Amino acid sequence: MPKMRSHSGAKKRFRVTASGRVKRGQQGKNHILTKKSSKRKMALRQGAYMGSDKEAATIRNMIQK
Repeated sequence: MPKMRSHSGAKKRFRVTASGRVKRGQQGKNHILTKKSSKRKMALRQGAYMGSDKEAATIRNMIQK
């Protein structure tokens, strides 16, 4: 049986914190930035946590270290 491979796309997009929560980057920071306010763009830099525990568990499984 071959080894399980971690998902390389998920590795680049998600981080697992020390407490085990899954952190992700915010969407909406790549293009059409001129119409967005500076306050809005600063808020998008912060990142966010995964909404549901079910999704977080799936991501944790994909990026298994």
